[in-house]
Amino acid sequence: MTLCFATNNAHKVSEIQALLGDSFKLVGLADIGCTEELAEDQDTLEGNSMQKAQYVFDTCKVSCFADDTGLEVAALEGAPGVYSARYAGAQRNPDDNMELLLKNLDGQPDRRAQFRTVVTLITPQGTHQFEGVLKGSIIDHKRGTHGFGYDPVFLPDGYTQTLAELDLSEKNKISHRARAVENLVLFLKAQAT
Repeated sequence: MTLCFATNNAHKVSEIQALLGDSFKLVGLADIGCTEELAEDQDTLEGNSMQKAQYVFDTCKVSCFADDTGLEVAALEGAPGVYSARYAGAQRNPDDNMELLLKNLDGQPDRRAQFRTVVTLITPQGTHQFEGVLKGSIIDHKRGTHGFGYDPVFLPDGYTQTLAELDLSEKNKISHRARAVENLVLFLKAQAT
C-alpha cells in the first residue's frame, strides 16, 4: 500500500520508513509535488495533525497521514505542548527552544515530561487518529548528537541515555512517534485482511 506521509522533514520520513518496513511504500510531500509548508495553526496536537492530513488528502487526492508532536512538561502545566516547535519564537530553532525550556525549569525539582504524538490517517474509507506517548524527564544540559528537537535534553524513563544519545534503531523501539505509527500500522494491517 502506498501512503503519503505529510511532511517535508527528512528525519521524520527516515524514522517512519524504518518502522513501516516492506509492507507499505512511503512517499513524502515532495514525491507527490506538494512543496508548500503545511499550516499548523490549531491549538491542539490533534487539530494540527488533522489540518495537515486533510489538506493533503483534499488537495493531492492521495491517502495520507500526518503527525504532530509536542513535549509536555508537568511543571510547566503541559507546555510547550502544541507550541513545541516554536516555543522560543517563530524562527523554530531547536537550540533556542531547549535553552528557553532549561531556563524555565531552572531550580524546578519536578522534571517529569512526556513526548506525545498524534497521527491522523485519512483515506477514502475514513479518518482515524492514533496516539503515542513516551514518558521521561528533562535533564539540565544537552547530551548527544542524534535525533532532533528536544531529544538532547529528554531522558526516557528507564534509560541512562537521552534520546539524542540513542541510535536510531533503539530510539525507534521506544519513541512516541514509533508508538503512534505502530498503532497506525496495526490498524492498516487489520483493514487489509
